[in-house]
Amino acid sequence: MATEANEKNVIMVTGGSGLVGMGIKTFIENGNQVEGEEWVFLSSKDGDMRKRDDCEKIFEKYKPTHVIHLAAKVGGLFANMAAKVEFFRENILINDNVMECCRIYKVKKLVSFLSTCIFPDKTTYPIDETMLHDGPPHPSNEGYAYAKRLIDTMNRAYAEEYGCNFTSIIPTNIYGPHDNFSIQSGHVIPGLIHKCYLAKQDNTPFTIWGSGTPLRQFVYSIDLAELTVWVLREYHDPTPITLSVDEEDEVSIKDVALAVAKAMKFEGEIIFDTSKADGQFKKTAGNKKLRKYLPDYKFTSIEEGIQQSVDWFVENYEVARK
Repeated sequence: MATEANEKNVIMVTGGSGLVGMGIKTFIENGNQVEGEEWVFLSSKDGDMRKRDDCEKIFEKYKPTHVIHLAAKVGGLFANMAAKVEFFRENILINDNVMECCRIYKVKKLVSFLSTCIFPDKTTYPIDETMLHDGPPHPSNEGYAYAKRLIDTMNRAYAEEYGCNFTSIIPTNIYGPHDNFSIQSGHVIPGLIHKCYLAKQDNTPFTIWGSGTPLRQFVYSIDLAELTVWVLREYHDPTPITLSVDEEDEVSIKDVALAVAKAMKFEGEIIFDTSKADGQFKKTAGNKKLRKYLPDYKFTSIEEGIQQSVDWFVENYEVARK
């Protein structure tokens, strides 16, 4: 991302206080800031991105040249099933406001986040970027999925009609420090970390919802942060790019639960509650496109990433989102 003399790049991160935003902040603060870059990390305290007026005021205030768009209404399987209308409407409002403000305020680059859970339910594996619109998503999260898919549609439309440099990232399941560790509404790894912590404290069994057989690819938030900054600076194409560990690094929920128990030094009983829904069995994503650009990139192992996440949660238990 070249900066001319005296020209400042202001990179604004929406949803900057969440898992990915904090990962990017950590990565940038660890010596990865380029001269001429100023980074702004927004949180919900800065304004409500569902409201056009709030969004415009934020763009007026910070005058971003680049935007990483993370702000979204998100939740796990059970939250998505219970509130499809809200997951659709609120994400549509947020995305429309951010994209249109990026056009109006002449932002040079917009990078938005999609998710593997928005892909067609009935598909062949591995899934890749070209298959996003090939069929309906899983019924459990169709509200969220359709709202997110439209980011890709609009990235291409803004490029064709206005010449905007908008693109999107498809990460697999993200985890790491600063996650939402809620057992009810959080994602699988942080939910398991919190459950295991409580089981250890209370001397009770560590109970995992579902059979433990579904397979997932997990990407550590600091790895994802590094790759997101690379996309911002180096990847200029409206079509999405999947940021994922390799296919052979897919792991079962059971393996994840056992890694969490090991990292937490939990010695008690581990139970799989098969009366609870499993969700999709697998949604393997291919990362050939990423590997074409970065063939030698090394991801953090699931064991190391879980250990770091557990250590962070234990140290920050009082302030962690849960």
